[in-house]
Amino acid sequence: MATANLHELTTFAGLLAETAGTVLRRHFRSGHAVEDKADNSPVTIADRETEQALRDAILQRYPQHGVRGEELGHINSDAEYVWVLDPIDGTRSFITGKPLFTTLIGLVHRGEAVLGVIDQPITRERWIGASGQPTTFNGTQCRVRPRAALADATLFTTGAVSATRPTWCSERERGALDRLIDGTKLTQYSTDGYAFGLLASGFADLVAECGMEPHDFCAAIPVVRGAGGVIGDWAGMPLDCGRKGHVLAAASPALLTAAAGVLQR
Repeated sequence: MATANLHELTTFAGLLAETAGTVLRRHFRSGHAVEDKADNSPVTIADRETEQALRDAILQRYPQHGVRGEELGHINSDAEYVWVLDPIDGTRSFITGKPLFTTLIGLVHRGEAVLGVIDQPITRERWIGASGQPTTFNGTQCRVRPRAALADATLFTTGAVSATRPTWCSERERGALDRLIDGTKLTQYSTDGYAFGLLASGFADLVAECGMEPHDFCAAIPVVRGAGGVIGDWAGMPLDCGRKGHVLAAASPALLTAAAGVLQR
């Protein structure tokens, strides 16, 4: 993809984040009713209105592009460029008034994640990553921090331990996460996509998740890579933005390899 075209798309992605933020700030802590989806995960009117606003903006500007969203399905998903949207990643945080949710905006070009935005509209924090470009946080370049040993690492994972473990993980996967938790210095829970931004800014070293949909991780791929980190599945292999999978992100290749070894044991 031409650099000039990527620059234009990156600017547009920032405008999409502004569009999403305008809707979400209007709904945040407003007490709107919550529905349960078929998988028992929550959804609100804010999720749907935000995704619709993003879709409308994309298809007005780039009618030849495709869109894949969490709430409203797929449009032209075999297009050369496909936007992958999660209007509220962390709906449980949103409905309980915690400003830890994010809007995830990813762009896939011929199957490769080339552009990603992680946006927190309440605290006004925004990470933008694009292929071949340094990741920025609120317009300033950010980097992962060096971390030599797994035992010194800070890990983020959405799932918690014991009775509060996520139902989307199998017993074997829960056991693998427990081993990784035991092998790291500090673990933080329930930060969803926000964790990838914190990794990119050097406040965490690892993110490990199971059973993630493409809208949960495609935006994170360019953000993590552009900050000097690495991201793949639990075996350290590249992620497929067309398929559900496990995600492992790390501040360095060595740390990714060490964490993958624990998860695959």
